[in-house]
Order: sequence, then structure tokens, then C-alpha cells
Amino acid sequence: MAEQRLIEQFNLRSRLRFNIDKGQIWLDENRMLLLHARAMGALRKELFDSLGPRRAQGLLLRMGFMCGQQDADLASKLYGVGDNYDVFRIGPELHAFEGLVKAEITQADIDWEAGSFFGEVEWEGSWEAESHMQQFGVGHEASCWTLVGYASGYVSRFFRRPVVFRETQCICKGDPKCAIVGKPVEAWGDDPYVLHFNPENLDWKLQEMEAELVELRGQLRERHEPGKLVGASGGFRAAFDLLSKAARSPINVLLLGETGVGKEVFARWLHDNSDRSDQPFIAVNCAAIPHDLLESELFGVQKGAYTGAQQSRPGRFERAEGGTLFLDELGELSLAAQVKLLRVLQTGEVERLGDDKTRKVNVRLVAATNVNLQQAIAEGRFRSDLYYRLATYPVTIPPLRDRKPDIPLLVASMLEKYAPRYHKTIKGLTDRAMQALMSYDWPGNIRELENLIERGVLLAPSGGQIEVDHLFAGGAPGLETSGAEVGREGVVGDVVMADRDRLCETLLGAEGFDLEAHEARLLNLAVQRSGGNLTHAARLLGITRRQLAYRLKQCDGEGKPQSN
Repeated sequence: MAEQRLIEQFNLRSRLRFNIDKGQIWLDENRMLLLHARAMGALRKELFDSLGPRRAQGLLLRMGFMCGQQDADLASKLYGVGDNYDVFRIGPELHAFEGLVKAEITQADIDWEAGSFFGEVEWEGSWEAESHMQQFGVGHEASCWTLVGYASGYVSRFFRRPVVFRETQCICKGDPKCAIVGKPVEAWGDDPYVLHFNPENLDWKLQEMEAELVELRGQLRERHEPGKLVGASGGFRAAFDLLSKAARSPINVLLLGETGVGKEVFARWLHDNSDRSDQPFIAVNCAAIPHDLLESELFGVQKGAYTGAQQSRPGRFERAEGGTLFLDELGELSLAAQVKLLRVLQTGEVERLGDDKTRKVNVRLVAATNVNLQQAIAEGRFRSDLYYRLATYPVTIPPLRDRKPDIPLLVASMLEKYAPRYHKTIKGLTDRAMQALMSYDWPGNIRELENLIERGVLLAPSGGQIEVDHLFAGGAPGLETSGAEVGREGVVGDVVMADRDRLCETLLGAEGFDLEAHEARLLNLAVQRSGGNLTHAARLLGITRRQLAYRLKQCDGEGKPQSN
């Protein structure tokens, strides 16, 4: 059977996995839902009652359209595995695979070079037709709106051009079967039917609500103006609220948090939203500068102060005059540099290395560290008087693992940043890729997330989605991949047994299959893996030591069974 061949060829059953322990169903990278058809029918009726028939039909059609696009992406992923027409035919099989309808392509005039399409499809067992008749009975109109939308979305995505299907026969209006016809959108002419596929053709009330939402978001932006800061979680909002209250004041701020949480981004926001925003923002990574050079970098050097100092040079404090100086990795400052920094904070004056002249500076200091400064004080590595001078206004930035709700927002922001850089259009992340990000522990915090998203943008196809393998080489750490899959008979079975079945099928399909030779080879491999220990080898094979010894005795040195 052709349909069976397609399912086996593209290994569709193994792509559908049920993980009952996690409460998840997956079709490749897409999370699926197993819902009651009757409940979906009740929801469908609610849409008709509340929106009216025309608007409900358009909404259902566009919902199906999106589902079809998702499955077309899966088919395109399998494109290199088989003939393009076979890959195209996966659409009807996926439709049946998902329990929606049994579809049979009865006519397909396709020009792959020109991308043109005309097709006719017959349906059997439409869930939507059955549901509609239960709710409304037999009427005068075709009613398989989500299924028509699916076919249109699938073919449109597959051919990279708008193709619209229309139901020409439907059991909901007394026809013996359901059937659809599809052709490019322009071939439908001025038929008002195609307006259903326009997402802008929504109820004016919904458009009004959207306008109000845009206005509300604008008011929120005016109130907070977060700039490059992205987040909505409780931990982020607490840190951001503290930061925003300090923005217009001259107070020095100490940013605390793990490496990679975005301390410099917070510091830049503080500067950009202060009354010093038109003055310099100077950032210094104290850990990246050798200790013997750090003092001259911060406070400047006078000509002749040491060998090689051939000219006077201002330090970072002087260069930040009127603006903000950001000292990152503050905990790495030497004790000598800490003394000088404390003096600057107390007097507002700097003294260049090798000079006896002091210079007044007007600088706001923002410091950051991932070091436990209290512990550093106890160990004599950090001055307590400097700590109390800096810790007047501490702001703790939570690690990414404690602000998981912000990950989708951060991902969207990073895609906007990197997709243009790599000249790509990226349609977001697959459900499984997003789950991987949400379940990951993020030891490298936002910096690590940004690196993964940039990698994903680079590897993902333009116009496609970022998958798990695009983000993590070798699979996502800790992402649950086990589960149960659907077997040949449509029964959900154990994934380990399914893997064994596929291995057996591969062996049986090999030319010149020799059962005795394969058994002998398996026995010898078990003995080799256990280092010659027959007890361990027998345990690997699931038999007793005596049974293993007997079977090995039946084999000659080349692994072939002896003749009796």
C-alpha cells in the first residue's frame, strides 16, 4: 500500500512520541495535543454562536491554515529523504496520522519548476463534518473549514506561494462524500471566498481591541522605557524597579549577580536613562587588565612615571568626566587599587600615577561583581570601608534559571538582532527547541542564551524554525527524549522495544541474511565486551552461563555453527 510505504519510508511513527510522565505528546519538534473531538466540536459551536457563521468560518479556516504550515515544515525537513512528490504526499498522511481525516489525492497537476498546482482531494471520515452534523444537522453549506485551511496552508508553504482549497462536496450538505479543489489564489479571480484567508478580515471589534492593546503598550513604554532590557518575570521586575528609581539620582550603584546575567546592559540602561545620558559611558573590566597596569588605566599616568611612560595619559575616571564609569568584576581589584578608588569616592579627586597634582572629577560610579564581597572581606581580599561606600544602593540581578518566563521574550529580542545580521528570516523556535531552553539550567545565563541563539540563526534554514539540534550540538542537556511511540498496528508501545524492532527489520531486509551467523557474531561480541568473562557476557545476553557456553561450543573459530 502506497500510504503504508510513505509512513515507513519517512519513519513517521517514530516521530510521534508519547511521554506520559511529562504530560507531553510530540510529533518531531512540534508539541501536539490529544483532545476530545466532542469538546472541540463544542468549542466550534461556541465560535459560531458568538462570532456568527462567516467570522467563525474564517477563524477556523486560518487555524487550519497554520496547522498545515506546521506539517509542511516537517515535510520540507524530510525533503532530502525521498522523491519530492512522495514528500508532498506526506501532507494527506499527516492529516490522517493526526486523526483528522483520511485524504486521497485524486488529481494533481503539478509543475515543480514553475511552482504551479491544481489538485483534487477526496476525504473520508472527516471529524469536522461529523461534529458539525451533531451540532447543526445537515444544511446547505460545506463545513470542513479547518481541514480546508490545513490543505491550503500545507500546499502554500510547500510551494512557497499562495494556494487556496475549497470544499466542493460535503456530507454536511447531503453529498455522499467530502471533496476539495485547490489552485493558486490568483486562479480564483474575484471570488470573495479567498477573503477568508486574509488575517486582516477580522471582526472590527477585534481590530479595535488590538489598537487599544498597542496604545496600552505604548503607554507602558513611555512609563518605563526599558530600552535594551527585556523581561517580565518577578525577579526581573524587582531588579528593574530598583534600577529605575536610581536612574535620575547621583547615587552610586552596585550591581550583583552571576557571570552573564547582563550587568553591563543594566549599567548602560542606568546611564542612558539618567541626566548624564549625553555624557560618556566608560566600561572597564577589572579582571581583564593586569594588576600592575590597572591603576594607570583607572587613574591615569604622568609622563616619566615609569620606563615607557613617554607621555601623560588620562585614566578612565577623567575620560568619563560628567558621565558614568562602569567597573565590572570589581572584586578583582588589588588592595592598592581599592585604596585609591576609595579616596576618589571620598574626595571626588584623582591623582595620576607619578604626579602630585590632583584633578577634580564628576563621575557617577556603577560597579558590578559576581564575587561574594562579604566573604572577600572576611578573607582580607576586599576592604570593608570601600564595600560600605559602594553598597549604598545594591541591585541584585537574578540568574536566568530563576527568570525562566523571560526566556521567550529574550529569544524574540535576540532573533530580531541576529536574523538580519545573517540575512535570514527566522520563524521562531520549534516547540521542542523552546522546551529545551526552558528546561536547561543556564550556568552561563543570558550570555550563554545569546550564544546559542546566534548559533541557531546561523544553522537554521532561512524561512524556517530553529530546532533543538541547531541550538545544542549533540542534543540538549537534560532534555527528555524517551517515551512511547506508535507501532505498525497503531498501538503505543515502549520506545526501547520499538528500537529493537527497527533493528530486526533492518537485519531481515539485508541481502543474504544468515540467522546462525548473526547469532554467532552476537555471542562473540558479548564475550569481547565482557573481557572474556562468560558470566558477564551471559548477563548481557539475558541467558545463563551454561546456555552461553553450550552455544559457543556449537560455533567454530570463525563464528560459524558446527555441523552435527
